[in-house]
Amino acid sequence: MSASMPAPAEASHVLVVDDDPRLRRLLQRFLSDNGFRISMAGNAAEARRLLESVQPDAVVLDVTMPGETGLSLCHSLREDGHGLPILLLTARGEPEDRIAGLEAGADDYLGKPFEPRELLLRLRALLRRVAPPAPTDNARPVRLGSLEFDPVRGLMKGPQGPVHLTGGEAALLAALARRPNEVLSRELIARTLEMDEAGERAIDVQVTRLRRRIEPDTREPRFLHTVRGRGYVLKPGF
Repeated sequence: MSASMPAPAEASHVLVVDDDPRLRRLLQRFLSDNGFRISMAGNAAEARRLLESVQPDAVVLDVTMPGETGLSLCHSLREDGHGLPILLLTARGEPEDRIAGLEAGADDYLGKPFEPRELLLRLRALLRRVAPPAPTDNARPVRLGSLEFDPVRGLMKGPQGPVHLTGGEAALLAALARRPNEVLSRELIARTLEMDEAGERAIDVQVTRLRRRIEPDTREPRFLHTVRGRGYVLKPGF
């Protein structure tokens, strides 16, 4: 794991949660060599304690840990309002297991064993997805009933104030809001979000999660519509 790739301009802080001490040490060395600051936890309880005092830019989280699983921790973090990017590490290769991770609130997943360079690329893609947009981006806010979303800042507010979105949810909504009333294919959405490897089902899961945030009734969407055989379209309105 000694090979390195060009480091980002500013060191991002990553929390690695895995019960395997050898893997934690290897990831700490590799990611540090590639410009990241690293915190480590051996289980979910340690991760919770760390998150009370540190604010990482992303979490690399093992699924199959003794005690509380990574899926349970991921779901709990989302319920508590943590929007930071979460990348799951899973030894399970079945698509349904990986979809379960996305449904729990993860932004991406990587199967074990994995190439360290792929983990590095996935992490950087996640961080780009939630990074502030370029100053030239002048996309206008969109209205979704009582909600207003600013695709430039990735922020949503409602009658009671700010509305929490995860980084993945904000990135998906921003991609749709920049092209309102235009059908975007799953393939295009995946490329925009740098989720090409995740597959179409992963995009469907992300859309389902987003609908829970913006739709009064997810069974009859008013704003985020499915166009059969083509993709998805965001239709702003009151």
